[in-house]
Amino acid sequence: MKHYAGKTAVITGAGSGFGLEVARIAAERGMSLVLCDVQADALDKAAAEFEGRVPVLARRVDVAKAEQMEMLAAAVKERFGAPNFVFNNAGVGSGGLIWENTLADWEWVLGVNLMGVVHGVRLFTPMMLEAAAADPAFEGHVVNTASMAGMLNPPNMGVYNVSKHAVVSLSETMYQDLALVSDQVRCSVLCPFFVPTGISQSHRNRPAELAGSRPSKSQLISQAMTDKAVSSGKVTAADVAALVFEAMDEERFYVFSHPKALAGVQTRLEDVMQLRNPTDPFHDKPEIGAQLKKALRGA
Repeated sequence: MKHYAGKTAVITGAGSGFGLEVARIAAERGMSLVLCDVQADALDKAAAEFEGRVPVLARRVDVAKAEQMEMLAAAVKERFGAPNFVFNNAGVGSGGLIWENTLADWEWVLGVNLMGVVHGVRLFTPMMLEAAAADPAFEGHVVNTASMAGMLNPPNMGVYNVSKHAVVSLSETMYQDLALVSDQVRCSVLCPFFVPTGISQSHRNRPAELAGSRPSKSQLISQAMTDKAVSSGKVTAADVAALVFEAMDEERFYVFSHPKALAGVQTRLEDVMQLRNPTDPFHDKPEIGAQLKKALRGA
């Protein structure tokens, strides 16, 4: 995208973290904002920040719910027409040994992390393509938030890995599909590593109908390790938001907050190409692997 002023941005997970910081840059660039979040107080606070500066439509939305996303899409079309930028960003975290995740865990994580992106793509992309067909000057970009967990498979966080790998696959396919039908609408995938946001405490917004059971030992260990890693991150949510806009400006598909982590991706792909068993994810930090193994085995 080359022009932002007067255009419309749809942002899920807009009440905090990457969503809020992306909204701030979008507002600075003169975009109208559609802010969506499941946490009402955070959404209200975010909307109040932008009121009077740019047009704002704020909606409390559970992105996992098709009907709520369909109502959102209808409201966006009525108020602003086709959006130019869609940030499918809402996400939740959950860990533990993969066989210990309950059905409710799977439904919650896949519902938000994967189906939230699916709904954003299926509802807003056709609008954007229709607008592009009608106006040669229309510019559109979709950014889907995955994770470095969508490029790697760190242990003891399987349900999250699965959801984020699916988002990467969806996004890579979408990139190719869009190239077949339009030069005006593009997409990117955002793969952040450990960045201080509220995702490690996302259980605060877990719906009652998908309430978790008493956490297992592996889930408690995963929570503690994730809390520590996220809180100690040096790259900020604002830094990541700036990378998102750089990617749109430069028509770049992959957006990585921590490029050094790509060494692990290379190792994984070499495992595949050489038909070798998966490399120990802690081979360069054996003390962490030993600590995790000891904790899980109760030694």
